[in-house]
Amino acid sequence: MLPATMPLQIGGAGPLLALVAGIATIVFLLIYLDLPPFIALVIAGFVVGAVSPDIPFGDVPGEFAGSFGDGMAGIGIPILMAAIIGKAMIESGAADRIVRFFNGVFGRDNTEYSLFSSGFVMAIPVFFDNVFYLLAPLARAARSRTGQNYALFIVAIGAAGAVTHGFVPPTPGPLLAVETFAEAGASTNLGLTIGVGLLTGLPTALVAGLGYGYVINRRLEIPLRDAMGTTVEELNEKVERPTSQLPGLLEAMLPILLAVLLVGADTFVTTFIGEDTAAASVTNFIGDPNFALTAAALAAAFTYFRMSDISGDVFSDELTEALKSGGNIAAITAAGGAFGYMLQQAGAGELIANSLQELGLGVLATAWVIAAGVRLVQGSATVAITTTAGITAPMAGSFSANPAYLVMAIGAGATFCSWYNDSGFWIVKEIGGLTQGETLKTWTVSTILIGIVGLISTLVFSTILPLA
Repeated sequence: MLPATMPLQIGGAGPLLALVAGIATIVFLLIYLDLPPFIALVIAGFVVGAVSPDIPFGDVPGEFAGSFGDGMAGIGIPILMAAIIGKAMIESGAADRIVRFFNGVFGRDNTEYSLFSSGFVMAIPVFFDNVFYLLAPLARAARSRTGQNYALFIVAIGAAGAVTHGFVPPTPGPLLAVETFAEAGASTNLGLTIGVGLLTGLPTALVAGLGYGYVINRRLEIPLRDAMGTTVEELNEKVERPTSQLPGLLEAMLPILLAVLLVGADTFVTTFIGEDTAAASVTNFIGDPNFALTAAALAAAFTYFRMSDISGDVFSDELTEALKSGGNIAAITAAGGAFGYMLQQAGAGELIANSLQELGLGVLATAWVIAAGVRLVQGSATVAITTTAGITAPMAGSFSANPAYLVMAIGAGATFCSWYNDSGFWIVKEIGGLTQGETLKTWTVSTILIGIVGLISTLVFSTILPLA
């Protein structure tokens, strides 16, 4: 038996072997054996560690478990609370009430505009994951009411939220990129970066969200399935109720408003007032996603209980069912993040980044390719942004346009091609009630378009409006 601290050498195995082995394992287990995603991700993570000479063989299970625990610490409570929010908003009629309101504003046949606009704005101060948690119940309610366009609704929400999450500060990735460039002497005004993010991000989101959404919606009919503790039969029954039997608009929107305002308040205070102020100590507490989603869940659950005629015991059982669904999603999400971590520890991300840096492309294209490569092998858009910002910071000073455009190129590359090793892929699949194939055809293709169109948009605007 090998000592626990001795790396296992398998024929000179290196980062490339770890990358190939991880991808081959997860594709085989998920597609050919059709194993549950959680089991497949755990096994694939073990395989990556086992073939990597950079990870001590005996430490592989512990490394994976540690990363899984770190991931669960970050997303466990928000996902479980989001499961309660989704269940309660659908059962109380709150989700349907919001959909009816937006249908009144945009017209019954234009629900996608409501969902797109909400996702684009909300993902600026709120993590994409949390935005999708909050808007997915609205998409399900809209699909139940209209009987169609579910692929369009999912793509509209996903693309809009993913773009602003990757392009527009003060979301963590772009904000950290701005700070990295500032430390390298290539600073750009934060407000200007926000403006450039909106300028380049909006056309990107329109093409990858609404544009592609209309295309795939004509080719793919996605039925409603049981998800987030709510069955299709229950959902269909809810949407037949008259508006007078639904909660008021403000009460219906309160869970979403609470989450956005609390998290947004913390982002605003720490960014524009200061991290060490008295106000920040308060907003750090109330704006933490763990607290913000808990407050939103309590608001949603209260409305559910008020609008129903069920007993306290039944009410508790209903919420427990939602938590069971949320627990499965949290486990899959954390396992996907741990799989990406094992690839990163095996050196796959560094291998790709260093190889691509030698291509000699222009600054924007080089930054995009590096970010896309890191994204593909380890999954996290935020990690891809921060990693690429560190690699490209020395080049930022010689860039002819404003460094804000370099942030956009990195954000576009870091959003490119969300697949099995990205927690966002599993969130869209599980919360949306999609199959793996449907998720690949909708969400994954949409993120590929975000990466490509985002780079094109950045190249165009940096040329005609350099802001140097």
